[in-house]
Amino acid sequence: MRTWWGRLFPGPWRWWTVVGEVLGGLLVCALAALIQAGDSGGWPSGLVVGGSAVLYVLRRGLPGPVLVVSAAGVGGPAGFLPVLVTAGYSAGRRLNRPWRAPAVLALGFLGIVGVGLLQNRRDHFPLPVLLGLCVAGYLLAGVLPAVIGRYRAQRVALLDSLRERNAQLLRERVMIAHQARLRERHRIAQDMHDSLGHQLALIAVHTGALEVDRTLGERQREAVAVLRQAATGAMRELREVVGLLREDTATAPGGVDAIDRLAETSGAPGARIELRHQGTPRPLAAATGHAAYRIAQEGLTNAHKHAPGAPITLTVRYEPDALVVEVANGPGGDGAAAVSGGQGLTGLRERARLLGGMVHSGPRPDGGFRLAGVLPYTPEGARAAVPDDEELALPAGDPEESGKRRSPAVGCAFGALGVLGVVAAVAVVGAIVFVSSLRDATVAMKLYDSIEVGQSEESVNERLPVGSDFLTGDFRKIGPPVPEGAHCRWFASDRGSGVDGQDVLRFCFKDGLLVEKQHFHGRV
Repeated sequence: MRTWWGRLFPGPWRWWTVVGEVLGGLLVCALAALIQAGDSGGWPSGLVVGGSAVLYVLRRGLPGPVLVVSAAGVGGPAGFLPVLVTAGYSAGRRLNRPWRAPAVLALGFLGIVGVGLLQNRRDHFPLPVLLGLCVAGYLLAGVLPAVIGRYRAQRVALLDSLRERNAQLLRERVMIAHQARLRERHRIAQDMHDSLGHQLALIAVHTGALEVDRTLGERQREAVAVLRQAATGAMRELREVVGLLREDTATAPGGVDAIDRLAETSGAPGARIELRHQGTPRPLAAATGHAAYRIAQEGLTNAHKHAPGAPITLTVRYEPDALVVEVANGPGGDGAAAVSGGQGLTGLRERARLLGGMVHSGPRPDGGFRLAGVLPYTPEGARAAVPDDEELALPAGDPEESGKRRSPAVGCAFGALGVLGVVAAVAVVGAIVFVSSLRDATVAMKLYDSIEVGQSEESVNERLPVGSDFLTGDFRKIGPPVPEGAHCRWFASDRGSGVDGQDVLRFCFKDGLLVEKQHFHGRV
C-alpha cells in the first residue's frame, strides 16, 4: 500500500505544496462548474465537477492516463476543459521518456475525437467542423500546456546539471591547485634538506671534534659546545620544517613549550638570560605557538648579535585576550642595527598580521632594545599563512562554452509556435467553412417567392442550396407543425436575424411534390 500510495501521490509534500494543490483543485472545480453550467449537453454538473476533482488529484502520479481520460471527457461535456489543461502540463513535466509524451498526446487526441463523434449525433456538426474544433481545442488545452510543462522540466534538469558540473569543476580545480602546492612544497623541502642539512651536519661534526680537542681552553670549549648545540638544534628544526612542508597535517615546529629549551640552548658564553612566565597558560593554536616561538628566537638572536654580553629578559605573558612574547636586552652594544631591521623582523610582522596580531620593536630608554609580539588566542579572525583550498579555487564555468549551450526554451518555443500556427490555420479553415455553410443554409426571399406549391421535389431541390443541418438544426424546434407524412427542409432567410428572433423558411415535400412552404419568425 505504501508503494502504491507513493506512486499515486509522489512527493515531496511540503506545506506550501499541499496548500497549492488544494487551491488549484478548488479553482479547477469552480471553473468546471461554471463551464458546465453554460453547456446544454445534459451532463450532470456534479458528476463533471467530481470527475474533474478526482482527475486533478491523480494527475501527479498518473499523468498519462489522466490526460487521456480528460481529453476524452472534453469530447463530451466541456466542463473537463480546466482539468485537461492541468493534466497536459503535468504530462509534459513528468513524462521524461521521449516516446511516452507523444504516445500519450496521440491517445488523448483519439479519445477527444472518438467521444466527439459520438456526441455529434446530438449536435449535428459537419465532420470538418468537428475535426477542426477537436484539433484546435486539443492543441490549445492539451498540447500547449504539455510543451510548457516540458520546458519547465528541462529547465530544472539543466540547472541541476549545471550546478553539479560547477561543483565538479570546483573540486577538480581545488585538487589541481592542492597538488601543485604539494609539489612545490616537496621541492622546497628537498632543496632545504640537501643544502642546509648537509652544511649543518658538517658544522655539528666539526664542532663536536673541537669540543674534545685537548689543546683548547675551558672558555673555548664552552663556546664550541654552544655552537654544537646550536647546530644540533638547527638540524632538529630543519627536520621539523621539512616534515611540515612534506605533510599538510604535520604540527608546526616550535611552540610555547619549546621556548624554555630555546632559552637554555641559545645563550652565548657569559650571557645572562632570565625567562619569565606570567599568567595562566591556555591552549593555543599551532600557528600561534609557532609564531610565539619565532618571536622569541628572533629576539634572542638579535640580542646576541647586537648586544653581546648584555642581560636578556624573555617574558611569556598570558593576557586575558592575547599572548604576549617579549624579549628585552640591556645596553651592551649598538642596537641600531636591529632597529633598521632585516628580513627577520619583516617576516615576524607579516606572520603576526596573518594571525590577527602585531609585532613592535624599538630601543629602550636605558639604551637597550625591546622586541614584543601580541598574538590572539583564537584564530577565527586570523588567516593562516598558507591559503586554504577555497582561496585557490578558480571560478567555474567557461563563458564561451556556456554561450554555445542550447537552452531548452528554444525547442519549446518552436513547439509552442508550431501549436499556435496549427491553431491559426485551423481557425482560418474554420472561418472559410463557416462562411460556406452559412451560404448553403440561406435562401433569398426572391427565390422563396418564385417557388410555387405543387412543383416537383426534384425541381425545387435543384433551385435550393444544399443546406446545413449544423446551422439550421435548431429551426425544427420552432414554427408550425410539420404536415403529416411530409418531410421538410429548413433554411435561414437572407433578411438575417435580430434580437427578437430569426426569419426561417421551410419547404415540406410529400409524394415527390412540394406540399407546403412556410415563412415564419421565431426565437431559437
